[in-house]
Amino acid sequence: MGGIAAIAKQAGHRVTGCDTNVYPPMSTQLEAQGIELIEGFGTDQLGLNPDIFVIGNVVSRGNPLMEEILDRNLPYVSGPQWLADTVLRDKWVLGVAGTHGKTTTASMLAWILEYAGLNPGFLIGGVPQNFDISARLTESPFFVIEADEYDTAFFDKRSKFVHYHPRTAILNNLEFDHADIFPDLAAIETQFHHLVRTVPGNGLVVCNGREDSLQRVLQRGCWTPVEMFGSGDGWNIDEENCVTLNGVMQGVLQWELIGEHNRMNALAALASARHAGVPAAQGLAALNQFKNVKRRMEIRGVANGITVYDDFAHHPTAIATTIGGLRHKVGKARILAVLEPRSNTMKLGVMKAALPDSLKDADLVFCYANNLGWDLHSALAPLGKKAIIEDNLVALIEKIAFASLSGDHVLVMSNGSFGGIHEKLLEKYNDRLSVLDTNYG
Repeated sequence: MGGIAAIAKQAGHRVTGCDTNVYPPMSTQLEAQGIELIEGFGTDQLGLNPDIFVIGNVVSRGNPLMEEILDRNLPYVSGPQWLADTVLRDKWVLGVAGTHGKTTTASMLAWILEYAGLNPGFLIGGVPQNFDISARLTESPFFVIEADEYDTAFFDKRSKFVHYHPRTAILNNLEFDHADIFPDLAAIETQFHHLVRTVPGNGLVVCNGREDSLQRVLQRGCWTPVEMFGSGDGWNIDEENCVTLNGVMQGVLQWELIGEHNRMNALAALASARHAGVPAAQGLAALNQFKNVKRRMEIRGVANGITVYDDFAHHPTAIATTIGGLRHKVGKARILAVLEPRSNTMKLGVMKAALPDSLKDADLVFCYANNLGWDLHSALAPLGKKAIIEDNLVALIEKIAFASLSGDHVLVMSNGSFGGIHEKLLEKYNDRLSVLDTNYG
């Protein structure tokens, strides 16, 4: 919704917005663009007399401002519908869908198009560091969008991505998630099938060939050419980062990003950019200058020899992949994983059985058990003494700080602000006169 606000502002509209607990980087980005942020959902905002209210899916019945909008029969629309009607109608939309990697892959794709001089517009659920903004409206026919499977609004329960009508559609991966709105994986596959139905015959579906779930989606019907990546057919990358298409060498990926997931993201971005007219060699040259996305293994600081990272991982697969990527980078150095199980799916406890295995490669695990409806201690029992659980953030920070040694890598994972834990840890590390060579006990 913050990105939609930015696009509306760039289109020449006066834009205000309201929410609770707005935090960086989105809050600072909106303020920098002159978009007025209002805390809370007070009905006094009706005095702004807007032409239309664009409603995000965090808003539900019972919200005081929404109730007043309904009572007065004022005009409102969902964010995805507003985009479809006012921005995307005449664009070549490149939509990036998948359980994981949407933000990073969309950022890679937007940067490749930018590097090639195509000046794309984009709407991304994070802040690509090559642009330092999450949304942009341009005169270019190309528009890259993060295509989310979550529902649209309380009055529109379709997935957001069915509104976007992409000509180029990336199906990056597909696992069970969003247990608050989907009963099982089959229900999400149905939504992906609906997405595939919207891609025109002169478009392209770029699909992860390693995912059985996506094969099932395509088997239900596909009317568009398909290019696979990551399997025997189509686009592939080897251990030396040599990229091939149908067995023909395209070039070498040379970058500092870590993890197999990012290599797969790169293949998806290269294939999609090629559909838009960017040769693979030029796409690879662009990716060699890709700076990643804020909150994706972002180093927030180094103090007293301790490196603190920020990452958005909140699904067991993403957690395991993120820790695995960091392990590959740091070797035998200690990794302290700090997790806030904050997503709706996590709060429901649907993924709790998978958590211990996803965290096993960390040397110590610290979890924030705030407002969970299930027993985190029992769930993490297989990790034994290396799992430390706290329901008080101050106490959690104290324990992490006490356990940290020079040379450690502290990996903070949350899809929220986590109470500013990164800065608080760095302050404690900076305040130390020395780092005690002791083990946490």
